[in-house]
Amino acid sequence: MSTPPTPTPVRRDIQGLRALAVIAVVLDHALAWPRGGFVGVDVFFVISGFLITAVLLREIARTGRIRLRGFLVRRVRRILPAALVVLVTVTLVGFVVFNRPRAEQTLGDALAALVSLVNWRFVAEGADYFASSPSVLQHFWSLSVEEQFYLVWPVLLLIAVLCLPSERRRSRGALVVGALAAVVVVASFGWALIQSTAAPTTAYFSTATRAWELGVGALLAAAMPLLARIPRVIGALLGWVGLAGVVWAFLTVDPDATAFPGPGAALPVLATALVIAGGVGGDPRARHLYPVTNPAAVFVGDVSYSLYLWHLPVLVFAAVLLPDDGPVATAIVVGSMVALTLASYWVVEQPLHRSPLLRRATRERARAAEATTAAGMDADDARPTQVVDAVAAAVPVPVASAPAAPSVAMRSASSGHTVAQRPAGWVPGTRYFPGSRPAPAPSAPAPLAPRGSTAASAPLVPQPAGIAPPPRQTAPPVPAVADPAPRTDHSWAAWRARFGGQMLFASLGLVIAAGLVVLTVQNTYGGPVLDVPGIAAPAQDDAAAPADPLPALQAELAAAASATSWPRLSPSIDDVIATSSADNAARTCFTPGIPIDATRCSWGAADAATHLYLVGDSTAMAYAPAFKKMAEDSAGALRVTTVGMYGCRFTDVLVYNPDVEVMAECAQRKLDVRAMLTADAPQSVVVANAYTLGHTIDDRDLSANELAAAAAAEAATYGVPGRIAYLAPPPSGADLARCYSPLTGPAACLAGVDATWQQMAAATAANAAASGDHAVSSLPFSCVDGVCPAFAGTRPTKYDQTHLTVAFAEHIAPVLRWELTRVGLL
Repeated sequence: MSTPPTPTPVRRDIQGLRALAVIAVVLDHALAWPRGGFVGVDVFFVISGFLITAVLLREIARTGRIRLRGFLVRRVRRILPAALVVLVTVTLVGFVVFNRPRAEQTLGDALAALVSLVNWRFVAEGADYFASSPSVLQHFWSLSVEEQFYLVWPVLLLIAVLCLPSERRRSRGALVVGALAAVVVVASFGWALIQSTAAPTTAYFSTATRAWELGVGALLAAAMPLLARIPRVIGALLGWVGLAGVVWAFLTVDPDATAFPGPGAALPVLATALVIAGGVGGDPRARHLYPVTNPAAVFVGDVSYSLYLWHLPVLVFAAVLLPDDGPVATAIVVGSMVALTLASYWVVEQPLHRSPLLRRATRERARAAEATTAAGMDADDARPTQVVDAVAAAVPVPVASAPAAPSVAMRSASSGHTVAQRPAGWVPGTRYFPGSRPAPAPSAPAPLAPRGSTAASAPLVPQPAGIAPPPRQTAPPVPAVADPAPRTDHSWAAWRARFGGQMLFASLGLVIAAGLVVLTVQNTYGGPVLDVPGIAAPAQDDAAAPADPLPALQAELAAAASATSWPRLSPSIDDVIATSSADNAARTCFTPGIPIDATRCSWGAADAATHLYLVGDSTAMAYAPAFKKMAEDSAGALRVTTVGMYGCRFTDVLVYNPDVEVMAECAQRKLDVRAMLTADAPQSVVVANAYTLGHTIDDRDLSANELAAAAAAEAATYGVPGRIAYLAPPPSGADLARCYSPLTGPAACLAGVDATWQQMAAATAANAAASGDHAVSSLPFSCVDGVCPAFAGTRPTKYDQTHLTVAFAEHIAPVLRWELTRVGLL
């Protein structure tokens, strides 16, 4: 009879890899360094595929099948408690800290994450993983990928194994699993190569383009019998090469330069595989890799799941609540991250996972305990998530058994399968590792035998000096059919004894840490500012505005720039963020796929003495309500037509835009507008384009001077020389979705005038002067003394970083009319 596999202690190198990976991810999110720190997730994928497949292979080798229900229950019990606490906490805090649209977005993300579909939600939204304002739950995408893999992978393995003859399932299971894993790796990696170029956002979040990374880990698990034969010296060398490769990937992988995940993720995946493969047959303590196997690194690996769950919410909430990133803010962020991580690990992750309430005291549980005890590990210790506790990965290779000790073949009463061999004298309820020596007799009084037991316990009797004690008694052999499965005490008393103290102290520590954070914030920043009515300049009646309306508007901007609390805005910032451009009457005049119509996109009397065109990209669309109001308030003197396409700059070169539909229609839309202008022969044309740099469709960068010259060349075809005004967009403002919170004041949303805007304004003014046309600056009605607030009077100025709200555009209509009259266009 073959000797059962020897259990392997905790792989410290794997724990070290977890620690290294999670630290890289946290640093990348917090500091944007190292540039490739985000590939720590790819390291997690390989580890997860390896560990979970090893668990499934052990079950196949033992029973010839997979208990899907038991597998999934253990996965849920392992990952759900901590994840659920984070999801609920983040959602509740989001409704306090975030603006309403962002809070509702967070709720949707949390629900999607709860059912492990948030990665596909991000795909549907076109989310950019590398955006500066990510979802507070964006990191849950990788957990969703893993959970989807865990739903499908065991089913595929079970189907593949059941296709084998029953007598070969145990012996050939690893071979079949390896072949199936190889197919997954090849197919998924090939799809990743295609999708990473054709649809980068989809490729980044997609389970189909990430499955190959988990498949590589599965291949390693299937190949463990072969990997165990690698000499330790070579295995150690592989470990160092792999570790160096992982670090090199963190420092060098750049998603802007390499398609990701195919082939960009190949380096971290293969490097991680080398570390795992090199350690299969070596010392599980991996002392040669001390930089990642020292006690500190292993502890970080132990708590890395909780750290991964909490780090991004801490960073995102801190970006809203803390007005700067100085040393005090950094200390608050780091302290909060550490406190939440440890509290989550000691109060939620460990205790709830092992809570009797979440365990099923069934015969199936007993059989699982019996099987995993034979392998030397807890059935629930092979956790599937990418950053979790230590896992003992058993190496299924024969080892020399201890000689001489008689053994008893253990059979399951339900299945009759031989599950282990234990020597005579083995006591039920204790663990036996094949090849180990019998434990010495206890020096303390033995506990009372269980009710119904025939074993007698004799008291210890002191022996006179010089007289040897009687020989120790051993328990009689246990009949094969009556062998109970070894069980661990899962009672509430045992649970309280193990976790009660750490939960109490960790909870107290979390409360104290939270209090210190609140006190520090109040002492340093003066505490949060609540949403209370503010004193704002009274709204001016636009019809009764003075001859020059600009001074009154500048006074409103100045008051907003120095405000310490948010006034009652109408519409609210929540509303304008949620509405975006949906309430813009000219929206369809700038939407691709909708033919332009002069009648539908014109306002004012048809026989007005002056006909003015407003053309351009989304900048012109945002200005359209102002021109519409100018026409409607002109008493029949002005007719305005507003046409263009958002994302399509009105230049004589095609400037790249990631929207495929925009790129397909931009050139034709500019030709159609040119034809309308030629037919209508308007008296004046206002051109409004974005003031950001760009590049051509063949990836040639365009400077500010080149873009301004291209706009002038396009406008020269309109046939109205000297009657063209280039209206600058407002300078890029603060990201309202990130800066605005009911708990912070408006100072968090102040912005300055960026250098690119200044370069574009200067180049546009120079080209306009050269052609005899005009340049109209937006600074007078957007900013004051170089500071651009998020509101003026009682109106939000923008609904995002760039585009004016309809209310503010209508509010500045008198200012725009004054400026256009001043330059002679009205």
